[in-house]
Amino acid sequence: MCQINAGQLNELLNNGTPINLLDVREAIEFNTFNIGGVNIPVNRLAANINKLSYNKTDQIIVICSAGIRSKTAQEILTENGFKNVLNLKGGLLALQKLKQI
Repeated sequence: MCQINAGQLNELLNNGTPINLLDVREAIEFNTFNIGGVNIPVNRLAANINKLSYNKTDQIIVICSAGIRSKTAQEILTENGFKNVLNLKGGLLALQKLKQI
């Protein structure tokens, strides 16, 4: 499975590079803190896969708090034909830790 680390994602965010973020945390988590993107909780992703506006070949970066739910979401997307799905290793916690340095 393909991954992206917090440093790589931070660089993309800082450069203003257009990226497709899929945040698979619960809505309350997303509303408390997020870095943008589409929010579909992982437990509802399979049922709502047709609501994604991404093409099957678009690069999609899947994020959650620690990288566990996003790994599950990555598998769901791959099983549904998405070809370029990256999991944020360590999740948003890793990104927040990086930004504190």
